Amino acid sequence: MNKNSNKTVLITGASSGIGYEMSNIFAKNGYNLILVARRENILNEMKEKFLKSYGVHTVVIQKDLAQPEASRQVYEEVKKMNINVDILINNAGIGNCGLFHEIDLKKHIDTIQVNITSLTELTRLIAEDMVKRKSGKILNVASTGAYQPGPLISVYYAAKAYVLSFSEAICNELKPYNITVTALCPGATKTEFGKNAGKGNLKNAMDPKKVAKAAYYGLMKGKRVVIPGTLNKLSVFFSKIMPRRILANTVKGIQSKAMKIK
Repeated sequence: MNKNSNKTVLITGASSGIGYEMSNIFAKNGYNLILVARRENILNEMKEKFLKSYGVHTVVIQKDLAQPEASRQVYEEVKKMNINVDILINNAGIGNCGLFHEIDLKKHIDTIQVNITSLTELTRLIAEDMVKRKSGKILNVASTGAYQPGPLISVYYAAKAYVLSFSEAICNELKPYNITVTALCPGATKTEFGKNAGKGNLKNAMDPKKVAKAAYYGLMKGKRVVIPGTLNKLSVFFSKIMPRRILANTVKGIQSKAMKIK
């Protein structure tokens, strides 16, 4: 029997990008899965694939985490099934590119709901159960943007700064209970995010498989922060030493190019 066959991983935003690739990695390593996303058809295809290829049990939960009660509903469904979540992967995330005052307010609110509120709520609910068992792992997907002000993508970068700070704080709090918390800080990645946010993928964008692999090994080792890729590590390094005013201008230039703004 696989040593992980009695362990369950819950992954949000599992139907594409980094979440999809992490789902594949955990399935390959014999973990049972709870997959959460809006696109139920893709989740069901993943469920069939994982059962056939790896013999793992997968639960599909179709939810839009932009809805205020979605995280609690996910948690309640899991509790009804008497499943313990051993590893929580908060991967779901959305964002929008453009001038702050021109982007529809509802889009800003949805960005905060998915990236901050839903992430915090689901972490709070599941962490309490982990504390009772004195065991667990949590991975929160932040961004290299967490280290930078983000003109033309302001709310998303600000939300990811919250995710990084929040993760580092509860990493310290939960350590005595044998719970690790890891913040993943990828840079540009070849996923649907760029298209959905209103920009194209940058030429140096990483393969989501490489990002997911780095995330998996960092999580298993209990790392506090994982920054995949040499260019992303350099970006974070310079973000820490560069004056914020200059950094903001630099980010604005990169975003303008990605959005093809002259």
